[in-house]
This record gives sequence, structure tokens and C-alpha cells, in this order.
Amino acid sequence: MCPPVIGVGASAGGVEALLELAAGLEPDLPATVLVVLHQPAEAPTVLPQLMDKRCALPVRHAENGDGLVPGTVLLAPPDHHLLVVGDRVEVTRGPRENGHRPAIDPLFRSMAVELGPSAIGCVLSGLLDDGAAGLLALVRHGGTAVVQDPEEAHFPSMPRSALDQVPGAVVRPVADLGVVFSTLAARPVIGGRRPSPELVREVALVRSGGSVDDQEKPPGPPAGLVCPDCSGPLFDLSEGNLLRYRRVGHAWSEQSLSSVQEDGIERALFTALQALEDKADLQHRIARSAGDRGAARTAERARETAHQALHSAGLVRDLLADRRAGDSA
Repeated sequence: MCPPVIGVGASAGGVEALLELAAGLEPDLPATVLVVLHQPAEAPTVLPQLMDKRCALPVRHAENGDGLVPGTVLLAPPDHHLLVVGDRVEVTRGPRENGHRPAIDPLFRSMAVELGPSAIGCVLSGLLDDGAAGLLALVRHGGTAVVQDPEEAHFPSMPRSALDQVPGAVVRPVADLGVVFSTLAARPVIGGRRPSPELVREVALVRSGGSVDDQEKPPGPPAGLVCPDCSGPLFDLSEGNLLRYRRVGHAWSEQSLSSVQEDGIERALFTALQALEDKADLQHRIARSAGDRGAARTAERARETAHQALHSAGLVRDLLADRRAGDSA
């Protein structure tokens, strides 16, 4: 059986949590720690160096093919997923999941497939629900779930979403997680189960970049929804109260898909508002120019068109105001 591996996922508020976690990791921890933090692809990061200064274990960005060496901490590089494959890690630019690369769910799913009961998954502070589906898969295959206490998380949405799916998870403040990890990693590993074909396929899709044989059946029934990333049809992988969707490579949880749809609607409304105001401005200019030339009918049509555009712009502006008022309520 493979030595224990601890996967840690974080998003908004996660830097502070990871720095506190690093300071609490014990020097004789008998496990590899793999870390995924949501971060912009183009943003430089010094998080490994900051964690390394506080941590009794060596901390660095993972490189493709690194071994799972107990007593080391490996972070997913920006714009790359981090997966477990056999007794090594794989760093890949597979499709974004829940709008992120790196994402937490791919790491947890790969741990479920490769490690079974040797896997320990931990969800820290963050927005929305990345990590919840992967943590559930990890537990179903014999692994152990740990969640930062939502009451102390800067952004409790991710911990709470994880607990919605895995209510039996170990819940602790970040300051206590170092001891928790050492205790869990030292336990005898018992049981486990053969990974499901569906889970194996999802991990393979991330590794392959989302490519799939045209003759292979889709991952689920059509959801009647469109992927925000590629505009392709989404398939429904939901079960129970866990709603999630996949477009071969791209994958979306309930909250992540809802959030990106809301952002898309607001951007579309702002674009429409700008276009309508520009149209009204142009028609007013046409009306003035036509009036100067004595073209009264042309000027009148332009003024009427400008009036209609401004009326429509007012409706869009009211809709935007109503949406913002609803968000703040």
C-alpha cells in the first residue's frame, strides 16, 4: 500500500490559511503533502518560498514526475493541474474545472483512484464549492476528509460545501491541522475499493487534455446547458444533492456554473447598455447634421431612433440595478 498522501485545496483566503498550516506541519510527518491554490495563470507567485520559511518540511512547486516522498510539500504550479499517477505526480495543463486551473477536484479524484484509503483530502478557505465533489469521491474510495472549521475561514463557502457532501469530515481550525495530519497519516491503512470506471475516466480526461474518442459514449445524459468555456453542450453527472456537469474536458459544479453564468449575464447587459447609449449618441449626431442640411424627415427619424435606444438603455440600466439590489439583499 502506498504511503499516505495529503491533498490540500484552497482558494480565496487560502494564502493565509496555507501559511498557518505550513507553520504547524510536524517535521516527522509520514506523508507527502500536495497543495492546490486557485490563482491567476499569469500571476507570479512566491507562495512556496513563503511557506518554506515557516515550514519544518521542504516546500516547492511540483515538477512533472516528482515522486511521492513522505515529508515533502509540493504545490501545483500556476495554470497547471496537479494529479497523482501511480507513485508520482503529474503536472498537466488539462481543461479548466470550475473555471480554475489548477483546480482542487482533479487532485482529489486522482488521489481516490490511485491511493484509496491512503488518501487524505483537506479543504480550506475559499469561495463557491471546488473540492466538494472530489472530496466525496475520495471518501467513497476509503480516504479521509478534513475540513477547515468554516467559522474561522476567511471565506467559508468551500468548507461548508465540502461538509454538505461529507458531513462526517474531521473539522478543525487550521492551527490544529498539523497534529491532525500526523495522527491520520500514522494510522494503519485498511480496506479500500476498486475505483469506479466513471472516476477513472474523469481523471483520464484531465490527463489527456480533455480529448475523447468520437465513438465513446458521453460522460452522462445531456444537461440542456452550455459550457461557459467552450460553448459546447454539457452532460449531467449529478447524483443526489451533488449537482455537477461536464463537457468532456471542462467540468462545473453547481455553484461554479451558476457564478460564471451570472458574470456572463452581467457582462452581456453592460455590453448591451453601452451599445444602446452609443446608438443614441450617433443618432443624435445624425439628427443635428440632417437639421443643418435642412433634411427635416431624416432628422426626425434619427431623433425617434435615438429616443427608442435611450428608452431601451433605461430598461437595461434598471435591470442591472435590480440585479445588484438582489445580490446585496
